[in-house]
Amino acid sequence: MNSDFTPDFEHLSAYPDQAAAVAAMRARDWAAVRTVYDRATDWSGRRRAMAGTSVDGAEDFLREVLAREPDDLIAATMLAARLIQVGWSIRGSGRASTVTREQFDAFHGYLRQSEQILIDVCARDPGFVPAWTERLTTARALSLGQAEARRRYDHVVRVDPHNLGAQISLLQQLCPKWGGDLATMHAFAAQCAAEAPPGYPNAALVVDGHMEHWLDLESGKDAEYIRSEPVTSEIRDAAERSVFHPAFEHRPGWIYALSMFALGFTMSGDWTRAKRCFVELGPYAGEWGWQYMDGGASAAFVKWRAVAMEHG
Repeated sequence: MNSDFTPDFEHLSAYPDQAAAVAAMRARDWAAVRTVYDRATDWSGRRRAMAGTSVDGAEDFLREVLAREPDDLIAATMLAARLIQVGWSIRGSGRASTVTREQFDAFHGYLRQSEQILIDVCARDPGFVPAWTERLTTARALSLGQAEARRRYDHVVRVDPHNLGAQISLLQQLCPKWGGDLATMHAFAAQCAAEAPPGYPNAALVVDGHMEHWLDLESGKDAEYIRSEPVTSEIRDAAERSVFHPAFEHRPGWIYALSMFALGFTMSGDWTRAKRCFVELGPYAGEWGWQYMDGGASAAFVKWRAVAMEHG
């Protein structure tokens, strides 16, 4: 793979069930969506079966489904998730200081609609993991606080202890930019890594946390931090427990994990380990983290992958 390599951020060929769910949503075939969902044997598979929320106009179709089947908790949760996505697209991904009052008002309007739907879903099924996971996002976006976010996270992990999506969401909540602090954020990432079985992708949260810390630092100090021995050592140890462990498999979250570790090793200049991650990723890439690099996620991934392949 050379420098004109284009990373696949959608992962549909990596997860056939997710691809089938997206295709069913594009065809506005609710029975096909439910078939994919009903085939899933765990919460990760069920969450992938709900990936059709990424389809443009999905909110209109899901409202039609709910008009026919008002008790369908899957359709309701998907509608709530879609409203979050629409609201966030209006807000943008920048810090609060870059968002206008009009954007905030529209953003919060969509988030409040989503929250009301999710409250009803969780009241009807208190163990419905996808709804509680989405409520971690609404808690953060509506500034409901650290304690409320933890309460929602606890509902998820009582049912699914190593739910990566919920852990990624709570890690964001624990960042200073959302009212948390760095020490608590790093401690949470370390806990997730330690408690997950060997070979699981959850240890990539360690890299995620260090990237968030890096973003909080001024130019010069950020590079010094990410290349410091304590940080590079933690990233190496996390990789040995996760993507470099013999038990590592292409289970849900594997692309996120390898992509995060590729980023961490790239940032620290560890080209041998970075190359190992890039090779294992094959055509796939995770956008998260890479979007903060110069040129944006795709350009940065291609650039640094080429460097790693040459020097690793």
